[in-house]
Amino acid sequence: MILCGVCIGGFTLCVFLDVLTRTIGHPWLWLQQATTAFFAWGVFIGMAAAIRRHDHIYLAEITKRMMGPRRTAIETLNRLVVLGVAGFMAWFGWKNAMLDLGSYRMPWLIPLTVYTAIVPISGVLIMLFTIEQMINGLGHGYEGPEDTKLDAGQLVE
Repeated sequence: MILCGVCIGGFTLCVFLDVLTRTIGHPWLWLQQATTAFFAWGVFIGMAAAIRRHDHIYLAEITKRMMGPRRTAIETLNRLVVLGVAGFMAWFGWKNAMLDLGSYRMPWLIPLTVYTAIVPISGVLIMLFTIEQMINGLGHGYEGPEDTKLDAGQLVE
């Protein structure tokens, strides 16, 4: 989460400085490259952090009203889908990052891999966090403390 905050803070600062330097008539061209890098890294690190905190990509509103084997089956299926998508992110992100080693962004000739390397890193982190959630969910159940606040009439068994 801290790295995500640093990236989004760096993105905001770069955009502010880019607008400021263009307004005064002396633009710093490298700020656009820094803005792009901070944005990409912030988004993909944020995605992995949200997966870790159970705040992203899940069908929480549907499954939080369920209990028992039905919930376990749907939560496990959901995480298997996320695991597959994360695997594709890792595999194809790696291939793309390797292809981008030969491409450079002007005017500073920064390899495009600086921007795209986060995709496979994020994919691997999401896979690890999803596997952790599946192990914990299958061992201890997917129900969390927020699920106990529901009335008994709202739960589906």
